[in-house]
Amino acid sequence: MSEPLLQTIDLKVHFPVRRGFVLERTVGSVKAVDGVSLAIDRGETLGLVGESGSGKSTLGRAILQLVGATSGTILFDRREVTGLSGPELAAFRRRVQLVFQDPYASLNPRMTAGNIVAEPIRIYGLRENRAAIRDRVRELFGLVGLDARYVDRYPHEFSGGQQQRIGIARALACEPDLIVCDEAVSALDVSVQAQVINLLADLQQRLGLTYLFIAHGLNVVRHVSTKVAVMYLGKIVEVGDRRALFRDPQHPYTKALLSASPLPDPVAERQRRPIILRGDVPSPIDPPAGCRFHTRCPIAVPACSAAEPPLSPSGGTLAACIRAGEPVPAPDPTPTRETVL
Repeated sequence: MSEPLLQTIDLKVHFPVRRGFVLERTVGSVKAVDGVSLAIDRGETLGLVGESGSGKSTLGRAILQLVGATSGTILFDRREVTGLSGPELAAFRRRVQLVFQDPYASLNPRMTAGNIVAEPIRIYGLRENRAAIRDRVRELFGLVGLDARYVDRYPHEFSGGQQQRIGIARALACEPDLIVCDEAVSALDVSVQAQVINLLADLQQRLGLTYLFIAHGLNVVRHVSTKVAVMYLGKIVEVGDRRALFRDPQHPYTKALLSASPLPDPVAERQRRPIILRGDVPSPIDPPAGCRFHTRCPIAVPACSAAEPPLSPSGGTLAACIRAGEPVPAPDPTPTRETVL
């Protein structure tokens, strides 16, 4: 088997919580990412899903070295990158790029689209002169489905989908190996989402790209990913092949997420019975002991709070649950005032 392009080993990102105006003191830490081990092979798309606040974006930014890791290891192309600085860090960042959630906010409104895409080419010296840079910019515009005549337009003159294509072209300008897509389509209309997803898939085939695709919409992840990891409160609770995970999820949290995902078939949608999780996501400052999901889990037993379960083979995936694979009861279909509202 080939070595993975990217690998994280027991990665932790904790943010200190301080109190006091004059003499600040650390009173705790937000455990945004708490012991995550993942591997992404070359040419693969790993979909990372979970509720808001689960640590998905923090994990992506730690991989990009935009936030520092508290502990653990990040290996990129068999080389540790957690301690890089200066020219070595710049060289690493050229090979790992980010596509942002809000395309307009990520583009400089005072620069033309052509200059936005050309900037990383100039910084990294990827072309010899201005004419070669401009030719490369026009080539990248065509690659992402934009007319090369638009290079002198400003970001506000483009639609949301076109702005995101400019962001993708800017990422491609560095000729990266890995692209982190942080909710890259969540701010777009549904029809435009499909176009951008198809574009990303086409670019992956043509250029041999590897993606870390961060999203909270399972329907998007289903179509774009080859492997899926489910994150909850800083931990990976289930990971596996996309087909196996969607066909037969093992962790109760994954089952709850899938049950809440709308279905395009009206008949199936009417018959869908989502699993309602009680309570809110606990604070990452003081997470529950044992399995972090046990406070909301419909099938939790006392042993769930005693020890943290490791990721273990179950069905066709790896799941961190001592009751993995067991059925999760759906709510009583009898209408109540709460369900009607």
